[in-house]
Amino acid sequence: MKTIIIDPVTRIEGHAKITIDLNEDGSVEDARLHVTQYRGFEKFCEGKIYTDMPALTARTCGICPVSHVISSSKACDTLLSVTPPKAAINIRKIVNLAQIIQSHTLNFYHLSSPDFVYGFDAPKEDRNIFKLMQTHPKMAKDGIELRAFGQKIIESLAGKRIHPTGIIPGGVSNILEIEVKEKLLQEIPRAMKIAQNTLKYFKENLHKFQKEIDSFASFSSLFMAIVGEDGSLEHYDGVLRFIDSEGNVLNEAIDPQNYKEFIGEAVEDDSYLKSPYYKPLGYPQGMYRVGALARLNVATKCGTPLADEELKNFKALGRGKPVQNSFYYHYARIIEIIYGLEKIEQLLRDEDTLSENIVARGKINVSRGVGCSEAPRGTLFHDYQVDSNGIIEKVNLIIATGNNNLAMNAGVKQVAKAFIDPANITDGALNRVEAVIRCFDPCLSCSTHALGIVSSQIELRDHHKKIIKIFARN
Repeated sequence: MKTIIIDPVTRIEGHAKITIDLNEDGSVEDARLHVTQYRGFEKFCEGKIYTDMPALTARTCGICPVSHVISSSKACDTLLSVTPPKAAINIRKIVNLAQIIQSHTLNFYHLSSPDFVYGFDAPKEDRNIFKLMQTHPKMAKDGIELRAFGQKIIESLAGKRIHPTGIIPGGVSNILEIEVKEKLLQEIPRAMKIAQNTLKYFKENLHKFQKEIDSFASFSSLFMAIVGEDGSLEHYDGVLRFIDSEGNVLNEAIDPQNYKEFIGEAVEDDSYLKSPYYKPLGYPQGMYRVGALARLNVATKCGTPLADEELKNFKALGRGKPVQNSFYYHYARIIEIIYGLEKIEQLLRDEDTLSENIVARGKINVSRGVGCSEAPRGTLFHDYQVDSNGIIEKVNLIIATGNNNLAMNAGVKQVAKAFIDPANITDGALNRVEAVIRCFDPCLSCSTHALGIVSSQIELRDHHKKIIKIFARN
C-alpha cells in the first residue's frame, strides 16, 4: 500500500496533516486527518480561581476568543446560580454574533474565496488573499471591511477586539452607551450591503463547482445545534437538538448541562483532536456535524426577515431533508452573517440593552457548571468543577471543531477517492483534499491548544504503510 502525505494543510487555522493510503492497485483505500498539536489547556486550568476562567480560556484562540468567553462566563453563571440581567444577556448576544460575523468573513474571503475566484486547479501561487487584492480589489476590501465591523462591535462592547475582558461571570462589566449604539446602527446598512453582495456572488458561481459539491463531505450524518424554545436559530442560549439524515428529530430538547448523557468523546492514537459522537448510536456510528450547516439544518426558522427568506432557498437544496453537502457550509455561513447583522440591529434597538443593570452578584452555590453556546464553527462546551472556594478542580472542553472530527475524516476520504489519481497526482487534486477541510473551517489551534505556525502536510503511503511521498504545504 502506498500513502500520500499532505503536510501542512493550508489556509486553515492550526497544524494538521493528511495521510492517504493506496491499495496495491493504486486506488484510494483510506484517508485521515491528523491534528498534530498537543492538547493541554484543560489541565493547566486546574488550580485557577473560577473568576479567571473567561479571560484565561479566551487565550485558547485569537480567532474566536469571544466564543470561549461566552461559554466560560455561562459556566460561571451556573456555578454562582445567577441569571445575568437582560441588558447583560443582550450585550453578550451582540458580541457573540459579531464574533460569528467576523469569523465567517475571515473564512469566506481570506481562506476560501481564492478557490471560488480562480478555481481549484489554479496555480497555487495564485490561491491567496494577496492575489485577490491584485485582481479583485473591491472583493478583498469588502472582506476586510466586513470583518473589521464585526471586530469593532466586539471592541466597543467588550473592551478589546481580541481576548475581550468585558464579559464576566454574572453579566458584563460595561454598559452600552447611547453614542456607541447609534454609531454601530449607522454602519449596519453598509455591512449588510457587503453581505448581500457576497451572497449574490456565491450563488451566481455555484454552477462552476458541481463535482466539488457532490463529493466534498457529502454523506448521511446526524446534525446537532442549539435551538430556541420555538426551534429557531440560536447562538447564545437554548436547548440541544439532534436530527438524523432524514430530518427526524432524535432528541428535541437536551439541557446542555446534561450533554454527557448524549455525547461521548473518543480518542484516536493518530490525532490530538478528540472525536465526539452521539452516544445512543455509539462510536463511530454516532458521527454528527455542527456549525453553520448544522444550525440551518436543525433550526426551523432564523427569526429575521432577510435570513428567513434565504433559509427557504437553503432548505430547498435538501428537497425535504437536511442539506448533506458540506460544500454548502459556505452558503450557510453567509446566511448567518446576514442573520447576525439583522439580529444585532434588533438587540441594539431594544431599550433594555441600555440598562445600567448589567451584572448579577453571587457566590459559589454549586460545584459544577456547564456553559454552552454556538461558536462560529459549532457547539462549544465549557464544563467546570470547583471546590467550595471556587478553585477549579477539573475542566472538560468540547471545542466546536472537535465535534466535526469524524465528519472531516469521512470527507477527506470521500474527496481523495473522487480526485486522487495515483498515476497523476495533481496540485489541484491535493488542493481539493485540503479544501474539504476548509469547508468545515476548523480552528485546530483552538481545539488542541498548542502554539506554532499554521501548517499542514499530505502523506502518500503504500499498502505496507510505507511513506513514498510527502507533499509539504507551507
